Amino acid sequence: MYCPIVFRMDMRKLVGKNFARLRREKGLTQEQVEERSGFSQQYLSGLERGRRNPTVITLYELAQALGVSHVSLVEIGDSVQILEK
Repeated sequence: MYCPIVFRMDMRKLVGKNFARLRREKGLTQEQVEERSGFSQQYLSGLERGRRNPTVITLYELAQALGVSHVSLVEIGDSVQILEK
């Protein structure tokens, strides 16, 4: 079946944007998330910039540190580019 819409996304950037947004919504600094999660501020900064490729376990642990569902870190929103074929 032909699908006229193609979704392109870089999952690292999607996770990074979602993580940064959720962290700010919770009023947390990267340093506070570091204390809660054990992941360094340097790692968290790279994650937010889309330069880290976290494992599923890492996503779960980061979500716990933020007090959100791990699914919220991979939710597709305005970050997805929709292109017509």
